[in-house]
Amino acid sequence: MIDGVHVKQLKVIPDERGFLYEMLRADDPFFQQFGQCYLTAVYPGVVKGWHWHELQTDHFVCVKGMAKVVLYDRREESPTHGEVNQFFMGERNPILVVIPKGVLHGMKGIGTETAMIINLPTHPYRHSEPDEYRVDPHDNDIPYAWDQKDF
Repeated sequence: MIDGVHVKQLKVIPDERGFLYEMLRADDPFFQQFGQCYLTAVYPGVVKGWHWHELQTDHFVCVKGMAKVVLYDRREESPTHGEVNQFFMGERNPILVVIPKGVLHGMKGIGTETAMIINLPTHPYRHSEPDEYRVDPHDNDIPYAWDQKDF
């Protein structure tokens, strides 16, 4: 696992009215601070990425559909520099993934419906000066290909 990445298995609590699951709590051992909450959607087969942040840590939860979320540790000072982590998250695997600042990340919609990911970053988005740095999803030196892998 990339240094600083955490995965929290989310417990689904169902009843006859529906279900509930908590995503992020202030008493989680990895909680830092609250910046904002937003939803991003990725269509089936589409790649959104790569990018990283210098200031914020992200907390991803896929609440609808399924997404492949991939992380690449580009931090030269990190003990896991060069490592890749891949997570399949969503309705079939309700998890929260903590993505530390400096770690490149992207997502791909998998399955047949739009994947919807909620992010709870540690800092609010600054429209005039975004803390977001992009890398082309396919033309780069990252040791990862977004192709579907049929086993």
